[in-house]
Amino acid sequence: MDVKLKSDSEILDQVQQLGEELRGLRKAHGFTLQDLADASGKSVSFISKIERGLARPSITALQDIAEALSVPIGWFFQTDGPVPADERPYIVRKDRRRRLTYSGMTSTTDYMGFADHLLSASLDGELALGLSEYAPGGTSGDDLYTHKGEEAGLVIEGEIELALDAEIFRLSAGDSFSFPASIPHTYRNPGKVVAKVVWANTPVSLRR
Repeated sequence: MDVKLKSDSEILDQVQQLGEELRGLRKAHGFTLQDLADASGKSVSFISKIERGLARPSITALQDIAEALSVPIGWFFQTDGPVPADERPYIVRKDRRRRLTYSGMTSTTDYMGFADHLLSASLDGELALGLSEYAPGGTSGDDLYTHKGEEAGLVIEGEIELALDAEIFRLSAGDSFSFPASIPHTYRNPGKVVAKVVWANTPVSLRR
């Protein structure tokens, strides 16, 4: 069986896409080029070249970079075939959503009973849109946390308890919220069915 090799233009497009994904993910984690270089054991110039689409890292090098950014190596690749070039900057099909992980966490948040998926086409912007799913009793953390910017959301299924400092609000499907993310906050599903929340953060941060 013959293997169909990619054309030069297809390879260049994939290298460019890889660079864009890496730059957006690095910035969302709040890493400088030097931070990522130190964490991955690669040079600043090498990482800069990858981000600019001027270098093709080996799988080993990319694995080191992915681990430094707390994501699986598959984050950088579309498993169901290439995304059409005209869609890539703007559109995320439901079967191409990527699961988010956060700084300092090398695995998923399954143990907390929730999962976040990215709905934005990339992290290389000022706004991130996502979908959180909370199992019954699931929470974003028993401790309240803060981050930069603003946060807003809409409950689309189930119920959510939103704690904002000393206040607790119970929200049902159709209810929405917005608040400065500097207010200590956390989410919990008090119900018996999965709860789903569409949320937006600005600026983009993976240190929720």
